[in-house]
Amino acid sequence: MSSLLVFPGQGAQRAGMLQRLPRETLVEASDVLGEDVLLLDSAEALRTTRAVQLCLLITGVAASRQLLADGLSVDYVAGLSIGAYPAAVVAGALSFSDALHLVSLRGELMQQAYPQGYGMTAIIGLQLSTVETLLAQVHSEETPVYLANINADNQVVIAGSDPAMQTVAELARSRGAGLAKRLAVSVPSHCPLLEKPAQALAEAFARVELKTPRIAYLSGSRARPVTKVEALRDDLACNMCRVVDWRGTVQSAYERGVRLHIELPPGAVLTGLARRVFEQGTVTAFDSARLDTLQALLREEGGRQL
Repeated sequence: MSSLLVFPGQGAQRAGMLQRLPRETLVEASDVLGEDVLLLDSAEALRTTRAVQLCLLITGVAASRQLLADGLSVDYVAGLSIGAYPAAVVAGALSFSDALHLVSLRGELMQQAYPQGYGMTAIIGLQLSTVETLLAQVHSEETPVYLANINADNQVVIAGSDPAMQTVAELARSRGAGLAKRLAVSVPSHCPLLEKPAQALAEAFARVELKTPRIAYLSGSRARPVTKVEALRDDLACNMCRVVDWRGTVQSAYERGVRLHIELPPGAVLTGLARRVFEQGTVTAFDSARLDTLQALLREEGGRQL
């Protein structure tokens, strides 16, 4: 049996998320970026995509360092959207310094591409095929809207212009959706609208050294391990314009023998999604368990493989 660390995406952020993190990681991040990162997690600062994504990266790396202290290890890592970056750092494939610079650029590129009028909406309670039918009815060049995330069998996220998403949301409610809610995301991620920013980020990635992951890295868009450096480079640079198949990613991990699923902060949204897949094993979140309890679970899981 194996263990998996997962890292949440944009929408999980909350004001003050950096305040309780180990000082060493915060100082390191501030030195690399040339700014005080503690100023990034105020409610006002988190209105910007750059601040949100940097905070999620820093939080994921800092918490992972706490969790994996004293030589502890895991078998797999995976991240939803921006969560792929702390996952790659923890896997040993991307340096924290390079990740900070790349995520800063990623956030700026996404923010500049769609400063207003676009975003993402969650739809819960309808099958994927029904949502795809609604998207086909609404989508046009003037009202772009796309499938963005497959989170569970009856939980998806769409991305596009505000008017298009509002129309799809109204149609979804008329078809019986339990929820159709605009998310706290100001860009239309994981769809073709972000192809140009992804290309610009890929050019920056070409100048960065990546290494073969020491911990198996599961792609959130491909729902399988990525081991080759060039494939990992493509996965990280272009995940902003590709559909996230989180349901498939968690299912893939379970089928590969993962029985311990730990969600890194902030929040526990991915924990709830994983419980729908894990028929056996332990699914928990860093924010809802004691650190020593999580470390004991990792030791136990590691001992079963010896």
